[in-house]
Amino acid sequence: MTDTTHTLAVDLGGTNMRVAVVHDDGTIVDREHAPTPHDAPRIDPFIGLLRGVRDRHRVGHAVIALPGRVDHREGLLLHAPNLPKGWDEQVTRAALEDALQLEVDLANDADVAAVGEAYYGAGKDHLDVAYVTVSTGVGAGVLVGGKVLLPRYSGGEIGHTVIESAAAARGAPAEVEELGSGTALARLASEAGLDARGAELVGLVETGDARAVDVWERGMHAVGVGIANLVHIVAPTCIVIGGGVGRNGELVLAPVRTALERYGPIGPTPEVVTAALGDDPGLIGAAAWRRAAGHRARKEP
Repeated sequence: MTDTTHTLAVDLGGTNMRVAVVHDDGTIVDREHAPTPHDAPRIDPFIGLLRGVRDRHRVGHAVIALPGRVDHREGLLLHAPNLPKGWDEQVTRAALEDALQLEVDLANDADVAAVGEAYYGAGKDHLDVAYVTVSTGVGAGVLVGGKVLLPRYSGGEIGHTVIESAAAARGAPAEVEELGSGTALARLASEAGLDARGAELVGLVETGDARAVDVWERGMHAVGVGIANLVHIVAPTCIVIGGGVGRNGELVLAPVRTALERYGPIGPTPEVVTAALGDDPGLIGAAAWRRAAGHRARKEP
């Protein structure tokens, strides 16, 4: 017997495999995680983790958030370079439904996180929400009228949009992700002679270290330009910024607001806020995925 008020929520990443049972009000009932085994040629460890949590509860269906591009119609993971080699071909809706004996929805992780923040987090007072994650990479998910934008092939990849055409022409870093992600900040810091990454770099910025401030400002300017471009296209009233880099408060929000004032569309400026759900928007968002995704949550005829 299944319980339609509970969802098996899964966030499969290149570092960790995370699974939870979530109530339809967004409450996490149970959770478990394990390192993603990059030496495993088959997805058996992943299936075992899911079954272990599933067997402790009655759940109605599963939502699998994936770090790559998804074919929503066919239920396929098209490309996920951070997963173990060969897993992208094995993580299919058909295979997971057979293994779990549940209906399964595959989705891009940023899209599910966007639903989480829009329904239960920092964007819950808005219908038009863009969630942007700034971490190792840069990604986004968008809701319009409370519904997540889901073309057949998942999009929202603002991290791969080119914002430096001259640099792109000569083969230099030119995309938002190459200029403003955590990976980009580490590269810029090294080029500036700084042996600082992540929290250590943020600490130097907060103390006013000139080189660190310059690195940070360059990176956040790139993120701000990318977000301004996104606002021109989808016109959200709220932008929620998450991810390991993105959740640094005004160090991120202020330069993004400045970029929106300079490069964004004429008219009301969207609210720009920090994500409220910590590391869990992809798990919590599974609770509302079918409400937000509508017909795209299942295979089209």
